[in-house]
Parts: sequence; structure tokens; C-alpha cells
Amino acid sequence: MAGRIRRPGAGRKSILEHDPKLLVTLERLIEPETRGDPESPLRWICKSTRTLAAQLTRQKHPVSHEKVAQLLRDQHYSLQSNRKTEEGANHPDRDAQFRHINAEVKRSLAAGMPVISVDTKKKELLGNYNNAGQQWHAAKKPVKVNGHDFPSPDVPRAYPYGIYDLARNTGFVNVGTDHDTGAFAVASIRGWWRSEGRALYSRTRALLITADGGGSNGSRLRLWKLELQKLADETDLSISVCHFPPGASKWNKVEHRLFSFISSNWRGEPLRDYETIVNLIARTTTAKGLQVTCRLDRRKYPTGRKVTNEEIRRVNLQQAKFHGEWNYTIHPSTH
Repeated sequence: MAGRIRRPGAGRKSILEHDPKLLVTLERLIEPETRGDPESPLRWICKSTRTLAAQLTRQKHPVSHEKVAQLLRDQHYSLQSNRKTEEGANHPDRDAQFRHINAEVKRSLAAGMPVISVDTKKKELLGNYNNAGQQWHAAKKPVKVNGHDFPSPDVPRAYPYGIYDLARNTGFVNVGTDHDTGAFAVASIRGWWRSEGRALYSRTRALLITADGGGSNGSRLRLWKLELQKLADETDLSISVCHFPPGASKWNKVEHRLFSFISSNWRGEPLRDYETIVNLIARTTTAKGLQVTCRLDRRKYPTGRKVTNEEIRRVNLQQAKFHGEWNYTIHPSTH
């Protein structure tokens, strides 16, 4: 071609072409300390780019802090101020628990064991109510919704419980119509196992769950542990659970890898009925290949279920040496 100075393909190669493992190594360095708003796919970190560049260089990936900043921006990371979120008082072993969870997840994935991140997305009102965000519409033709969001108790709610498979980048969402209880949480995990897990991990005898410290899968909730015992007995799986410390639920992978994209997918769309919710969740995808299965669960999960001391004593629970109240394994019953 006239005027061409270089031959096609000539010029300086990108740093990722010279060092294809650089990005993977960078992700591993920041993974245990990734933060962010659960409703946004944008993440933020505490480590400075100079610190990350120094660590990468020590691991034989020489790179400047400017290039680290560019790579982080390309991966949707952001440097934010501390006022981004209110996390409350930090537990003194918070960071140690993050490292413990990270080590357990890596060990399980390396062994080919299923690792799932679970949580309940915020409950959603069904009806012609405002849903945050914007959509493209013809000019001056916005979707009209109710002028207020103060529904009566009779207005139906949806409780999306998410299960995110870390190894396969897949999501399973069980949309409840009754109450978000410990029984509902475990029923959702059971649904994932029957629908997908047991076929994908037919040889496994163990399952690792990362979960928040509160809510329907809280570390202190007796019903959660009792229902996990039933699941362990049904599946013959040893079920290990690692809870995030108080005030740190936003680190749970299901928030960034699943819920944030669901929120983005249905932004500005009134959630008028259960069919709309299920369809919108099931159509959620990402550039990195996320696939989501969604189902509607109309079963009843009554609140106020009391678990007796005798019932909780029958749970075959083994606490870990480090913070056994957060880290434990429920084995199938021996009788």
C-alpha cells in the first residue's frame, strides 16, 4: 500500500503478548482484597498500583505501575475513596478470614471440587414500580410506572437466591415467592445440585460454600445448619462452609459475578410479574461467558421455625481450627 512505512503486523508487541501470564498473576494478587458495590460490576481495590507492580516484578513479571493501572482499568477495576461504602466496625480477624477463604477456595478448585458462592439478592416488588436505571426508548416515550413505592403487604415479592459456580462461571437462581428462610436457602442449593451440580461433579464427595455471615444462610442460624445436614445426608456430600466476616458481604463472588449483571440486565425494566423476573434473569450473560439458569419456586417456607437443642446436637458439624463459628464442615450422619 502506497505510503505504508511498516509492514503489516510490525511494531512493538503488547506486554500481554510478551508475558501472557501477567494478567492471571495480577488477578491472583488482588483477588483476596477485591471490593465493590454489590449492585455494580465495577470493583475496587486497596493495594496501590506501585505495590502491585513491585509484587509482580518480584514474581518475574516486570511491569510499571502505569501499566498496572491500565490493566486494572481494562478489567473494570477502579480506585475509590473510603466513602464508597459503609462497612461498620472491622473484625480484627477480617483480613485473616479473607485469606482463609481464598486458600480454601483455591485448594478445592485445584482438587476439582465444586465451589459455590451463595446469597439472596434483595427482595423485589412485583408490579408497575420504578426500577433503577435507564433503557433506550423512543424520544419522549418513557415507560410509565407508579408514582410511589409504598405497597401494601398484599403486594407479592420475589426473593432471588443465587448460586454462582466459581469454576464454571455459571449461575443458578431460585426465585422464591414466600419467605427468605434457612430452609429456602438450602432448598435453592439442593435445586442447583439436582439440576446441574451432581451431573457436573459426579465423582465429588465434598462441596465448598462461601456465604455471608447473616441472612438466611447466616453463621448463627440453626435452621441453615439443620437443613444443610439434611442435604448432606441426601447427597452423601461433606459440605464445608466459609462465612465472610461481619460487614464484608460485598466480597462474596455471587455479588460481583452474578447479581451485579442481573441488576444491569433488568435496569429500568418494571418487574411486573414473576415471569418477567425469571426471563430477565435467565437472559443475563456477560462478555466472559456467564450463563444463568433461573427457576420459580412457589413452595411455602414459613417463618418462626424453632430448631431445638436436640435437633442441633444431631448435626454432624466439625468446626475448623480457625474461627470455627465461621468455618465448618457438615458431614453426612453416621447413623
